[in-house]
Amino acid sequence: MDVLHKIPVREQEPAVRAANFEEVCYGYNEEEAMAEAARCLNCKNAKCISGCPVAINIPAFIQEVKEGNFEKAYEILASASALPAVCGRVCPQESQCEGKCIRGIKGDPVAIGKLERFVADWAREHGIVYGKRAESNGIKVAVIGSGPAGLTCAGDLAKYGYDVTVFEALHEAGGVLVYGIPEFRLPKDTVVKKEIENLKALGVKIETDVVIGMSTTIDELMEEEGFKAVFIGSGAGLPKFMGIPGEQALGVFSANEYLTRSNLMKAFDENSSTPIMRGKKVAVVGGGNVAMDAARTALRLGAEVHIVYRRSEAELPARVEEVHHAKEEGIIFDLLTNPVEITADEKGWVNGIKCVRMELGEPDASGRRRPVVIEGSEFMIEVDTVIMALGTSPNPLISSTTKGLDINKYKCIIADEATGATTKPGVFAGGDAVTGAATVILAMGAGKTAAKSIDEYLKASSAN
Repeated sequence: MDVLHKIPVREQEPAVRAANFEEVCYGYNEEEAMAEAARCLNCKNAKCISGCPVAINIPAFIQEVKEGNFEKAYEILASASALPAVCGRVCPQESQCEGKCIRGIKGDPVAIGKLERFVADWAREHGIVYGKRAESNGIKVAVIGSGPAGLTCAGDLAKYGYDVTVFEALHEAGGVLVYGIPEFRLPKDTVVKKEIENLKALGVKIETDVVIGMSTTIDELMEEEGFKAVFIGSGAGLPKFMGIPGEQALGVFSANEYLTRSNLMKAFDENSSTPIMRGKKVAVVGGGNVAMDAARTALRLGAEVHIVYRRSEAELPARVEEVHHAKEEGIIFDLLTNPVEITADEKGWVNGIKCVRMELGEPDASGRRRPVVIEGSEFMIEVDTVIMALGTSPNPLISSTTKGLDINKYKCIIADEATGATTKPGVFAGGDAVTGAATVILAMGAGKTAAKSIDEYLKASSAN
């Protein structure tokens, strides 16, 4: 057996998957998973655990996979993570657990993410659910937002015995998992909905179409509805734009709108009641995972797609796997390129994006080399659609309708990193609403931390 290299993962062929929305990666079968698990060194001082924001006992679950004890492996996984089938697909393992794997020093790190996905999928296919509904203590806790932070917090609170209600603004639960991540990376019916059903089995109630700040407020939940604590996991859904001329033209989308229409409202289906413009030539501005998701979605809707990014490939913030898949599928990367204007025809529809060439200068505050414009390098890319994937910030609706809830200059809720406690007593927050746009697993870690803090807070309150 070659212990230095990962067991390859089977995938759809690029030319095939570029024309469908089915999951790209097939994952491991039992034999492949056991072979990959056998590469784990079962380190006594397991650095991979410290690289996991929810502190999964990674060597323990992998050793169970190695022995073929998949149910026990799932029990270990699910005791730490509320969404293992999700994390196994979308977490940036290469910069977290796998990035610290000792096996990776002289070869490939163990494929921890793919093993996590295998175990979670195996448990789902065999009808195995971990965790029992705790006896209710009758204390009501509200969770705002059903994304990864909210779902994790809700699940842990339910296990502690609290009467948990999750309030979701959209018509389906799942937050960014359903509206932001495409089907070909994260199947909704077979993965996300099943994970949510597991939480409901613990007693978590989910109310959709409730916009906190409009339908009701946090103050009303606490003062009139009897909720003794609140967790805010509302994410960061307010898109950012460049502020360049032409951004108001017809055919300019934020990545949020584009992906929400396609993912949550099934706009890729011609029978959908929420159609989406199928551009013939699309420019996606940005280089993160959201940009890759938007680009690969546009490709599947029939477009020639360009990623326009102002730095080089080495600085692309997207996961290496996502960039690799995008290239395989035929997406064109216009790197060291920055838009300066979006042009439109006489009817107001996008017909091009004016760009300049860039070169990398000295490092900026982030440590990355700052892009500098090359004088006289202007050129046009003819497109009929532009998608801005430049990041997001929290919607100020909740903070502006809640007494005593402070935010910072970026409109993020101020919360203690160690506890999730905000400036309003009894209100906790975590995930993108606090940090700005980040990863699923970091949001889950924040939800887990807040659940423990809420439990301690309420126990202390009742003792007094």
